[in-house]
Amino acid sequence: MQYLYKYNAHIGTLTITSDGEHIIGLWLNDIDLKESTEIKEVGPTEIAVFKEAKSWLDLYFDGKVPGFMPPILTNGTAFRQSVWKILCEIPYGEVITYGDIAKKIALQLGKQRMSAQAVGGAVGSNPISILIPCHRVVGASGNLTGYVGGLDKKARLLELEGLDMNRFFIPNSPKR
Repeated sequence: MQYLYKYNAHIGTLTITSDGEHIIGLWLNDIDLKESTEIKEVGPTEIAVFKEAKSWLDLYFDGKVPGFMPPILTNGTAFRQSVWKILCEIPYGEVITYGDIAKKIALQLGKQRMSAQAVGGAVGSNPISILIPCHRVVGASGNLTGYVGGLDKKARLLELEGLDMNRFFIPNSPKR
């Protein structure tokens, strides 16, 4: 059994799923959940982890550092898990490049180098957006690239965290 909670944020409705103890998904867009999974939609107070997630998101969208993390559970390859762990270490209001993450992974694995594109694939498959802050990853020259929720939402999340958006290049966007 999985549980679903829809959180209304100023950037749109977030769809959050849980196994009853952990957050297992958070998306900025509507998603198609597997038909084989039984899903029950609930409010934020019916499942304790949703109450924690709502508190975290309320603080975050008020422009505050939450200071705690609701329990999360991810499924993925060892490589993806290692990338997601690095994402969780990116401080609020800071960004890192795909290449920087690739260098960290290469160092962890004792390799000379790691593909930034492979890192991009792992970042893009992050199942728990915002809580695992994939929006804090940018291209090598400061380009805002590859965000499942859309580059406009990525920019809004970074602005919320106090970043000066004039330092980033947003493809197909009017000059600021």
